[in-house]
Amino acid sequence: MKTLYSKFDKKLISALPRALFEGRIFVIQTEAEASRAVDYLLASAVLGVDTETRPSFRKGCTNKVALLQVSTDDTCFLFRLNHIGVTESVKRLLQDENVLKVGLSLRDDFASLHKRGEFEPRAFLDLQDYVRAFGIEDMSLQKLYANIFGQKISKGQRLTNWEADVLTEGQKLYAATDAWACIRLYRELETLKENNDYELAVVQES
Repeated sequence: MKTLYSKFDKKLISALPRALFEGRIFVIQTEAEASRAVDYLLASAVLGVDTETRPSFRKGCTNKVALLQVSTDDTCFLFRLNHIGVTESVKRLLQDENVLKVGLSLRDDFASLHKRGEFEPRAFLDLQDYVRAFGIEDMSLQKLYANIFGQKISKGQRLTNWEADVLTEGQKLYAATDAWACIRLYRELETLKENNDYELAVVQES
């Protein structure tokens, strides 16, 4: 029986072991590469998705989304949208009705992606909505992952330059881990629900 918490204490996260994606990572920089990647991804049952945007440190100034990361259980593709935009292949992925795509705070991701190109998102599941049925109130990926798996997702690369000519190994691993984590969370919660194998500990506000 796994114990889930309605709210996870953020102060406990720093001491947890770090979670890292250990699969293959491919950087996609052309439409031809995007087409092959989408063919591969759409052969999966479930995908994890996330986006990254170069931070702006000027008030009132925001940049367009630079990266769309889409992961299977063991392979992640990093689509460099600042190079290729929302191509026909990327649109095909986002609009596919048959493959479930799991993300977090998807409304924000869709708003960012729509500034790159028009598409109709289909077959998406937002973990922020999904966890409410379990009584979980936390909304951040870091807190959810700590709650469900007792591991820490580092956010150290979040404010780096996602429009750099070449992404660093740290950036690639960070981006892939965030997308992959969405799949892991979804699969684990589905298993717990099917087996009725969890209990909720309600954490009172201190």
